[in-house]
Amino acid sequence: MLNATLGSEPEALSPADYETLASFRYGVRRYLAFAEANAQAAGLTSQQHQALLAIKVHTARRPMVIRDLADQLLIRHHSAVELLGRLEKAGFAERRADPQDRRQVQVSLTPAGEAVLASLSVSNLRELRLVAPAFSGLVSGLAALNPD
Repeated sequence: MLNATLGSEPEALSPADYETLASFRYGVRRYLAFAEANAQAAGLTSQQHQALLAIKVHTARRPMVIRDLADQLLIRHHSAVELLGRLEKAGFAERRADPQDRRQVQVSLTPAGEAVLASLSVSNLRELRLVAPAFSGLVSGLAALNPD
C-alpha cells in the first residue's frame, strides 16, 4: 500500500508499480468519460446521473431522504437540495414529506427518471463489460504493488 503520510519517506516504487497505477487510472477515466458523455447525450450532468442511480439503489431498500442523497454523492445538504430541484424541474425526481416524520423529505424517481436511468444504465453496463477484462488484470497488478 502506498504511504500517503506527508513528511514521511515515500516507498520506492518500481516502474511496473507506476505503470499499473497509470493504467488503472486511465481505465477509470476512460469509463467515466464514456459515462459522462452518455449522460450529457441524455440531457443530464454526470452528477445528475449519479443522483438518479443513488436514488434508485437506495429506494430499493428503504425510502431516501435528502441527507442520504447528500451522503451518497459526497456533497453538502444544500447542494443536494439544489440538485434535486433541477431533477424535479426536468421531471426525473420528486420529493414528498415523510409520512412518519413530516420534517424529513423523501426522494424518489418519477417514471421519466426511471426510464432515462434504465437507458443510461444499459449503455454504461455495456461499456463496463468492454473494459472489465482490462480492469481484472489491473486489479491483480494492484494487489502486487509494494506493500507497506
